[in-house]
Amino acid sequence: MDLQLTGKRALVTGGSRGIGLRIARALLAEGAHVAIAARDAERLAKAAAELGTSGHPGRIVTVRADTGDDESVRAAVREARDRLGGIDILVNNAAVPGGLQGGPAGPSQTTDQQFTDAVNVKVLGYLRTVRAVVPDMITQGWGRIINISGLAARNSGNFVATARNIGVVALTKNLADELGRHGINVTVVHPGITVTERTPQLNAAAAQAWGVTVEEAERRQAANTAIGRAVTAEEVADVVTFLASPRSVAITGDAVAVGGGAIGPIHY
Repeated sequence: MDLQLTGKRALVTGGSRGIGLRIARALLAEGAHVAIAARDAERLAKAAAELGTSGHPGRIVTVRADTGDDESVRAAVREARDRLGGIDILVNNAAVPGGLQGGPAGPSQTTDQQFTDAVNVKVLGYLRTVRAVVPDMITQGWGRIINISGLAARNSGNFVATARNIGVVALTKNLADELGRHGINVTVVHPGITVTERTPQLNAAAAQAWGVTVEEAERRQAANTAIGRAVTAEEVADVVTFLASPRSVAITGDAVAVGGGAIGPIHY
């Protein structure tokens, strides 16, 4: 299937590693031009070099952005727009890993600052990038916005992660209702436990918390999925790439779970 992405221009926040980097690679493979945004200039340069050696030189640019700061976001979007010639696709992916630094905490143990930091970077950060790109999308009469959230939106156990991901869902649906008449589709993707470069560290932390071996921690996590394993960042990127394409016109305002099928719950 031709996803009709050749020549489309995409901005991927949090694009220097993990799921964001794989999304950038998948969009490039379909012929898109991509700007990756992150705070760390050194990591951005490394990511761009990696993408360039993957066979996509000349169609990847980098911009520094802190989604926790509105002026930084606006400057980054201006730079991406100037260097790409416009923005057709926005993938919001920048976030504090895991919801907050220091691991999950219950509501009664969560500080104001922990909650504010996580929501500021992810929910408000996503809103900031949307505000910056939407005027041009409206003018051109077409756009795709994909917000990366997470299956913590459907589970307790990490209050900050749950709250911020639910906030992203609410933002997505309201944007879809507002922007659909302008040819702009807005969707949210919920990755579950996903294999990235951080996986060994996360598995070790889970094993320590549960008092088991790393192998047992991996087995327990895999047992919670219908496919019997964690999905890869590349598999998440495949879904996002479809949603970024003109082929996804029938999907907007909805959440797409990409976690290998959670055992038990029924969501409708």
